[in-house]
Amino acid sequence: MVEASAISVSQLSDRARTIFRDIVDSYLTTGAPVGSRTLSRTGELQLSPASIRNVMQDLEELGLLAAPHTSAGRVPTEQGLRLFVDGMMQAASPSAEEIAAIEAEAARSGASLEDVLTRTTAALSGLAQCAAVVAAPRSEAIIRQLNLVPLGRGRALAVLVGADGSIENRVMALPEDVPPQALEQAQNYVNARLSGLTLADAVERLQAEMLTDRAELDRLTAGLVAEGLASWSSDGARPVLIVRGQAHLLDSADLDRARALLEELEEKAELARLLDEARSAEALRIFIGAETRQFALSGSSVIAAPYRGADGRVIGVVGVIGPTRLNYARVVPMVDFTANRLSRLMA
Repeated sequence: MVEASAISVSQLSDRARTIFRDIVDSYLTTGAPVGSRTLSRTGELQLSPASIRNVMQDLEELGLLAAPHTSAGRVPTEQGLRLFVDGMMQAASPSAEEIAAIEAEAARSGASLEDVLTRTTAALSGLAQCAAVVAAPRSEAIIRQLNLVPLGRGRALAVLVGADGSIENRVMALPEDVPPQALEQAQNYVNARLSGLTLADAVERLQAEMLTDRAELDRLTAGLVAEGLASWSSDGARPVLIVRGQAHLLDSADLDRARALLEELEEKAELARLLDEARSAEALRIFIGAETRQFALSGSSVIAAPYRGADGRVIGVVGVIGPTRLNYARVVPMVDFTANRLSRLMA
């Protein structure tokens, strides 16, 4: 068998291209294997079923088609879908109704950014009939108050209260010789000198004051403050993942794969890594089946596009996740439009 990744559309004859395209179009519409008799009746080529079977056999040997054991028909392989998407698909622009549905949520006034992103993602999910996901930039926390509570030798509970009323806590590892007064001093310094600042600004002020000896902290206490702020700052760099429309996946004819995909979606860390890959490409990406480690089991596809902030830098990713039997020609431009609309929202 020839590696399908080494095959280009130009290497296929006109007859093979037409039959392959007809099989893919039919499969993406119905999800059912396509037989030679069906193509002989509905295809544009006036060929006998026997002639079509010969071409289908050639396409199978190239790795572009496969024959499920329960049917005499053929379905495109993941490699075949990749060839179709990259070389044969004719994408359609989003309809006026689809544009209006996305615009209605993205243009919602008076709502928080996270709420707008959630609603826009839900709209995309409903239109594409897939799960939809957006990686949103986490808003910068503004410090209101820090409390440090000793938990015993080598540990303390750090409780950070944000200006918006949010509360985050974590257990910090401490050098075993840290005296209780060092925790109290670090807490008092943060509340007196850093309250009202973002985490990034707080780190910058601490560094500046240490350089000029205005922090009035010894090296040990300053290290406690710096370590705590740095850990929260790194958390803030991780995006918020919003996933909507998982129920659409249960409409799939293959419930076993749908359940596998739902389980895979629970692995948010893996999903974040996949979206980071789309983000680094700075353009729309299509991942089909085993091309992604996370979705290899369920054989699913991901279509994801980055969106940008006011300065033109990529700040997030929006996309859909569903079975490989997606209407790529319709969904790809829909995802692209949503990403562009989010970029305008952020501008």
